[in-house]
Amino acid sequence: MTTTNFRDISTGFKILVIIELGIYCGAAFLAIELNSWFKWSEQTTPPENITAIYAIVFALFVLLTSLSLGLYNPRMRENYRSVFRRLVLAVTLGSAEFTIITSFFTAEQPFTTEIMITAALLGFAIAGILRYLIITFDLLGFNKLNVLVLGAGERASIIERRMRRKVDRHGFTIHGFTVIEGDSPTGIQKEKKIIIEKGALVSFVIENEIDEIVVACDERRNNLPLDELFACKIRGINILDILDFIERETGQVAVNLIYPSWVIYSNGFASSHYLRNALDWIFNASMAAIVLLFLWPIMLLTALIIKIEDGIRAPVFYYQERVGLDGKVFRIIKFRSMHTDAEANGAVWASTNDHRTTRIGNFIRKYRIDELPQIYNVLLGEMGFVGPRPERPEFVQNLIRAIPYYNERHNVKPGLTGWAQLKYPYGATEEDAQEKLKYDLYYIKHRSFLLDLNILIRTVEVVLFGKGR
Repeated sequence: MTTTNFRDISTGFKILVIIELGIYCGAAFLAIELNSWFKWSEQTTPPENITAIYAIVFALFVLLTSLSLGLYNPRMRENYRSVFRRLVLAVTLGSAEFTIITSFFTAEQPFTTEIMITAALLGFAIAGILRYLIITFDLLGFNKLNVLVLGAGERASIIERRMRRKVDRHGFTIHGFTVIEGDSPTGIQKEKKIIIEKGALVSFVIENEIDEIVVACDERRNNLPLDELFACKIRGINILDILDFIERETGQVAVNLIYPSWVIYSNGFASSHYLRNALDWIFNASMAAIVLLFLWPIMLLTALIIKIEDGIRAPVFYYQERVGLDGKVFRIIKFRSMHTDAEANGAVWASTNDHRTTRIGNFIRKYRIDELPQIYNVLLGEMGFVGPRPERPEFVQNLIRAIPYYNERHNVKPGLTGWAQLKYPYGATEEDAQEKLKYDLYYIKHRSFLLDLNILIRTVEVVLFGKGR
């Protein structure tokens, strides 16, 4: 449970406290009015001036409980589900505390049980809607972190390059980039640099209400102000490595910044979850059976159109070797979307608007229909529904030599769809492969049933609206 002191509440959250005080007071008055209309209780309502005092006291009890549950914590970065749970607890406990405490000072309860329940429900509903709007539309910047980047060299400039747009900085604002000894002079532009005197980092952080420090200096050895970072940490300032920051904000692992100790000590990369592995084939096979049950007419129609376009003797399916789990090679099966002589001159990267595709091939690739026969590979256990897309052996060997950590994507089963397919278009170069690897490593690190479900749901959108990549 996270607690917050009144003096620690930011200006934005102080405004929220006043708004919610009005909401809970108004909920109490509205509950009394509803009781007078519908006659839920025969108990007489106290005089208006006394009722107002009780309504304010009720609201204060709920607000104090919300405060103790961290609902006014300026450093709280929670999704709406977590906020919803805290609101339920805050209103329930606050109402119970109000009822218990007032019973010690009054012979008769100021609010009947019906009024109390109605006031709590109304207050919760209105406050819940308000919190949802705040989180969804980032009203008044309540949910934004004020970030100070420790470093102004090449590593720090990655934040500027990768998160230039306003939409990329939805959850944070960059206060500035602090110059650290050893930083490359060609990194951050001069006007965005901040020079902090030695020993003044803590006071600077406090004065400027910094919520988070991102360590992004080029040379850490003997250059990091460890004592000052320690002092900031025990004051509640979040200290984050640039790798973790980029991962959190972009949904990818920055391959070019990885160092072995980060992988060793970081959470995630737990692909050997026994229960998951035991249920993996059952889940994928069940999904395959359901998809086949509903989509077999589309598959049959696709096969007929391919025959009509290319002739009765033209093959419907296309078999190709791909690299799967632990580097094992298997044969993938797809609906043929290219001309039969597409690779007469050897293996070539697939690309958007590839001239080798047929007319029906363009359509089935756009809507991912060409991938449907891979249900057979899923049933064989060679693939799953979600995972990194398998690449061809001809490309993999070169990519392993050219791109650090590329072979790590073979630690999990390949999939029909994946995080990289949602985030990045068709790759036609080694540079594209490296960008896709960043998303694949993020998936491997955070692999879970909920992430798989999220990817499957978003893939439905890709298929329905023809956003195939």
